[in-house]
Amino acid sequence: MKEIPSLLRALNLGEIALKSEELTLQAGREGWSHEQYLRVLCELELDRRGKRRTERLLKESRLPDGKTMATLDQERLPSKVRRQLASLLEGRFVHEAGNILAFGLPGRGKTHLLCAIAHELILRHGSRVLFLPSMHLVQQLLIAKRDLKLESFLRKLDGFDVVLLDDIGYIQQSREEMEVLFTFLSERYERKSIMISSNLLFSDWDKIFKDPMTTAAAIDRIVHHSTILELDGESQRIPMAKKPKGGG
Repeated sequence: MKEIPSLLRALNLGEIALKSEELTLQAGREGWSHEQYLRVLCELELDRRGKRRTERLLKESRLPDGKTMATLDQERLPSKVRRQLASLLEGRFVHEAGNILAFGLPGRGKTHLLCAIAHELILRHGSRVLFLPSMHLVQQLLIAKRDLKLESFLRKLDGFDVVLLDDIGYIQQSREEMEVLFTFLSERYERKSIMISSNLLFSDWDKIFKDPMTTAAAIDRIVHHSTILELDGESQRIPMAKKPKGGG
């Protein structure tokens, strides 16, 4: 009769097999029942799978390194944003296909804040998140449209619970770019969540979408079911720049 570690390895449970001998000894010392022993093995395997899934989700998210809640200086956030943050971390807006919009001048921490929220959505709720600079998304959409693969590319993006578009205010180019971006926003409307950072207020979004009707339609889709985070105050890059470099 095969030993339990051999059986576990045959089931592709090699990591649990490594711990099974230790658990067997512990079970004998503490008088575990067969049910208790089996439960501990199952819990170990579920924990292992959960960690691997989280690692996979973090990798595919393309979130920038270092922009997490642990490195976010919440004391520098406006008080209203700090109040909003706790609710957003619960992740309910994802299930409701809501959006988050972060506005502020360059250096106010918009990207860090949104990335930190997205990071927590993965850790706490197992959400599928994708970080994309807005210009990169637009270029990918244009290539897909050129190759007659726009529909399949949009379906691929549809697999993500949240798409984080960084720096949407820098898209101020051709009408064709505006059209594919509008198509993307329309496809996700009331179905999947978007997180957007922008240094342009809504009153300036005609620079992105070129004409008043398209601008109004885009804003309407984004603002509906959205939470707006307004980051004002001093640039967060200034204190960092003032820190001494080196030990002198």
